[in-house]
Amino acid sequence: MTVNDSHTADPVPDQKFRKLQWRMLVATMFCYAFFYTGRQTFGFAIPGIEAELGLSKEVLGGISGLLLWTYAIGQIINGNIVDKIGGRRVMAAGTVLSTILNWVTSFAIGPLSLGAAWAANGYAQAMGWTAGGRVISNWWPPSERGRSFGFYTFAGGVASVIAYLTSTIIVDVLHLDWEWIFRIPVLLMLVGGIVFFLVSRESPESAKIIPPKHFTEELAFEHAVTKSDTREPDTTEGPPAEESSLSRYTHVLSNPRIWSTGIAIGFLNAARYGLLTWVPVYFLTATGGQDDGAVSPIWTSVALPTGMAVGALANGEISDRVFGSRRDRPIILFTVIGAAASITMYAAPLGLTTGMIVLFLTGFFVYGPQSSFWALTVDISGTKVAGTAIGVVNFFAYLFAGAAAPITGYVMDVTGKTSYIFPIVAACCLMSALATLTIRHRPPSQQLAA
Repeated sequence: MTVNDSHTADPVPDQKFRKLQWRMLVATMFCYAFFYTGRQTFGFAIPGIEAELGLSKEVLGGISGLLLWTYAIGQIINGNIVDKIGGRRVMAAGTVLSTILNWVTSFAIGPLSLGAAWAANGYAQAMGWTAGGRVISNWWPPSERGRSFGFYTFAGGVASVIAYLTSTIIVDVLHLDWEWIFRIPVLLMLVGGIVFFLVSRESPESAKIIPPKHFTEELAFEHAVTKSDTREPDTTEGPPAEESSLSRYTHVLSNPRIWSTGIAIGFLNAARYGLLTWVPVYFLTATGGQDDGAVSPIWTSVALPTGMAVGALANGEISDRVFGSRRDRPIILFTVIGAAASITMYAAPLGLTTGMIVLFLTGFFVYGPQSSFWALTVDISGTKVAGTAIGVVNFFAYLFAGAAAPITGYVMDVTGKTSYIFPIVAACCLMSALATLTIRHRPPSQQLAA
């Protein structure tokens, strides 16, 4: 079926619209499921880069942080661009540009060339998440926002699994040099971008259909709620498309809950990227990458992104089904348990099997709240400036993660212990929980009733 063939003056039937909703969500998920092959492979390359280029963990942590900072800058810029020209083209373009820059990174000969290429790649990677989030916001209503962003964030977790698996195969099975970590996995991302561009449509309007009445009524209800909950009622639904970019940023940044959300996810993202960057280094260096058993310890690290993927899916469903679309409670619940799991990884004597289980749970509870954070962002801002809002919040997320990266590397250089990543992660999780307490989010029905 071609979406454009659905053009009609009447609303499409519920069943047909449901199929289109899932088509757009699955297409976006498919693309993003390969996105992290373009940026979460760096930890696997660190030992090889150390050996060949003679760089310290502090320097490599700083280079890793450069990508996170340029990613943060890209988010706050690209969010507004996505609201102007749409997420479909931006996301597909990001896959092409990031693939090219990963290959450029593989030819680095020193810290300057490595840092410049990896930093540029950060901006290209920032063309993905916000763009996909905008497409999903256009197709899914507030009552199912936790579910839709749960699936989308699940795709991010799957992307981490794919990035870890492909990198582990290159290091542990094919025994290729570090350069190939930046060359082979990203080809999957390129394919994902092409498929997404061909299959997806930006919104029901661009697909030339009229959504069912209940869909438009729910969006109108949300606009009424956000209008009553803002300090500037006349701009809550978002500025018209012809207005300036400044008006979009002003609208989003004038909401104090956006700031609280950004700070809360900032600490959580510092924990998340601390795990993703340094857990492979921990398993590669703690035992020299060797083990007396049949399984190399580096494979244990794959339990981390696997737990992250499942946790994101679970948290999104829980926020809708258990907490009635209230997002702050599942965020706090997961972050506190995530801190406990991370401390267990550090303090408890764990074997290979128990280590995999606890690492799975650490990923599950540390990454899971991401899905509720993104649903919360759109709940607060409304759909008309969803791209700008997601970009602003993601700016905070990666600003914090980028600041934590060189600090973590420095701690490991000074102490010689990569295991310190786990108490650092636990502390970040608890700070995220405390910041989330200040958001005081209520679902739309409660806000309107108040």
